[in-house]
Amino acid sequence: MPSHLPKKFSQPFLKLFHVMEAVLLVAITMATLAAMITEFIHVWTNKQILLTDILLMFIYLEVLAMVQQFVTNGKIPVRYPIYIAIMAIARYITLGMKELDGIYVVWLSTAAFILAAATLIIRIGHHYWPYEEVNIPGRRQSDD
Repeated sequence: MPSHLPKKFSQPFLKLFHVMEAVLLVAITMATLAAMITEFIHVWTNKQILLTDILLMFIYLEVLAMVQQFVTNGKIPVRYPIYIAIMAIARYITLGMKELDGIYVVWLSTAAFILAAATLIIRIGHHYWPYEEVNIPGRRQSDD
């Protein structure tokens, strides 16, 4: 839905938001890369790769994929944060398996299952009812 604000009023704000968006995307990318490097150093110094380390790397990879999707298409598919949440739950269960109460593990597993089912429903919904393309000034359109 187009804005009803005058162009000379909205243009400076849009430019400011695009600059802030770019700065935040660079900051997120740099922070994620720094966290990945720190994790690699941790694995290297301990000379041991644990499942939790691998799951953490997948979380970092999903964050980078989200940034890439946003830069490429100007939007982030809702399934990317869901993937991150599923990985975070899996990592949390793996890290605290010995200390966690059995019912708590069941609840966490149920939460992961609900998120996976939501992803499946979203994917099916996108197949049968795809989004209409919306032209956003200054954004490239996806080739989907």
